[in-house]
Amino acid sequence: MPKVIDHDQRRREIVEVAKKLIAEGGFEAATMRSIVTAAGFANGALKHYFASKDEIIAATFESVLAETARRMSELDPGASPVEALHGFVEGAMPLEPHQIASARVLLVLWERSVANPDLARRYRDLLTTWRAELTRRIAAASRLEPPVVGVLADEVISVTIGANVASLMHPVGELTDRYRAYIAEFMRRVVG
Repeated sequence: MPKVIDHDQRRREIVEVAKKLIAEGGFEAATMRSIVTAAGFANGALKHYFASKDEIIAATFESVLAETARRMSELDPGASPVEALHGFVEGAMPLEPHQIASARVLLVLWERSVANPDLARRYRDLLTTWRAELTRRIAAASRLEPPVVGVLADEVISVTIGANVASLMHPVGELTDRYRAYIAEFMRRVVG
């Protein structure tokens, strides 16, 4: 009887291997050969799951974006609007080692998206969704007017992107206290 293979699971495994290789050695480290070797597959096995390295990179980018979105939205359904906003902002900031590793992968993939319109579109879509959710949460947690709410949402996005980049230049966790202080000050400005 032939072995039943879960193709979706294999694709996820390949993406995880690609993320690890990119986080450790940059885009150049994630060659088809290195991915096959690290995943423990036979040569040519990747072709059953991804037609090209570009497909693997797109799936890796999508995976990191989905992880970020999931982290930002994982809250207790009974959370107050203030708690929901706080959790959302915390989920976006590089506060934990796995968030910093994701930031490393995103930074590499951002560079690739400059030359890849599909990756750029996916990232723009995430930013659009993220801004809309931030705007909704800020409005729910405060009594601020719409123009100010939008400005604050843009601020959080810009600070988060900068924090992700800066976290890669320091030992893991070194900037966490600064980021938590920013979140506390941001919440004070929003809620009063």
